[in-house]
Amino acid sequence: QVQLVESGGGLVQAGGSLRLSCAASGSIFSTNVMGWYRQAPGKQRELVATITSGGTTNYADSVKGRFTISRDNAKNTVYLQMNSLKPEDTAVYYCQLRILYYPAPIYWGQGTQVTVSS
Repeated sequence: QVQLVESGGGLVQAGGSLRLSCAASGSIFSTNVMGWYRQAPGKQRELVATITSGGTTNYADSVKGRFTISRDNAKNTVYLQMNSLKPEDTAVYYCQLRILYYPAPIYWGQGTQVTVSS
C-alpha cells in the first residue's frame, strides 16, 4: 500500500511564494517518477512538473522559470517551490507517484489547496 501525504498549501498574494511537500510511504520502488498536477475549478487536471528518480525534470510552459521541482530520495519526498505566484495558479495541487515497473501503478495524494489573491 502506497500513501502520499501533501502539505504546504495555503493563501498567498500575487507575487508571493509557497513550497509544497509530498511524502511517500509504503511499497515504493526506487525507479519512479514523482510529480505535481493541479486542477482549477471547472478545468481538467493538468501537469505542473515531474521529476524522475534520477533527477530529470519536466515543467509545464506556464510555470517554467517560476516553479522548481526537487526530491529527496532518502526521504521519498518531492517538493515544489513556487515563486512569483499568479492568480491563475490558484488550484488544488495533487502529488503523483508513478512506479516504472510492471504493472506501473499510479498513486495520487489527497490534494492541497493553493489560492493566490490579486
